[in-house]
Amino acid sequence: MIKENIVNFKKSIPKHVTLVAVSKTKPISDLQEAYNAGQRVFGENKVQEMIEKYDALPKDIQWHMIGHLQSNKVKYMAHFVDLIHGVDSFKTLQEINKQALKNNRIIKCLLQAEIANEETKFGLPFDEIYGILFSEELTKLKNISIVGLMGMATFTEDKQQISTEFASLKKLFEELKNTHPSFKILSMGMSGDYEIAIENGSTMIRVGSAIFGQRNYIL
Repeated sequence: MIKENIVNFKKSIPKHVTLVAVSKTKPISDLQEAYNAGQRVFGENKVQEMIEKYDALPKDIQWHMIGHLQSNKVKYMAHFVDLIHGVDSFKTLQEINKQALKNNRIIKCLLQAEIANEETKFGLPFDEIYGILFSEELTKLKNISIVGLMGMATFTEDKQQISTEFASLKKLFEELKNTHPSFKILSMGMSGDYEIAIENGSTMIRVGSAIFGQRNYIL
């Protein structure tokens, strides 16, 4: 079933869109099945769980940290994480840079923009994103590379609202690409809204339940 879902997904999305298989709470056997089907990009939202899976699975997997990141957890994944999606403070960037330097790496990051009309969602207001990207302090962080933006739309049935939110992020992304040539990734869209995200210019979608089935939450 997992293999079928991945094959069908990859057929249905444009070639320029990267599929991140969101594997949080899923057993290693499910990830191995996805790997055997050709999937190489996996997203986790808990550092400890990602470390356990990194240790157990093939080393050509790209691991993406997609959850809200606490600065004190960065050191545990700095030696292998490929992309950190949800960076929503300059302090976190500084910590990622510090740990990347210790591991002699440059870690790719996405700034998480606030586009949803929900207090529970994390993210930076657009003006703060500009503030970070054009700050002199950022130029001192040599061991990170900000390669784009990430955003999560409001959890709603209103497709027009979702589309409007994604479109606003796409507009910001296009503006910033002019001054930041490193901007290649616009990560938006999950199982429930990835089609709307792709219509609005997403280059990376984060899909969990539509690949692996419903999540297993441990009570």
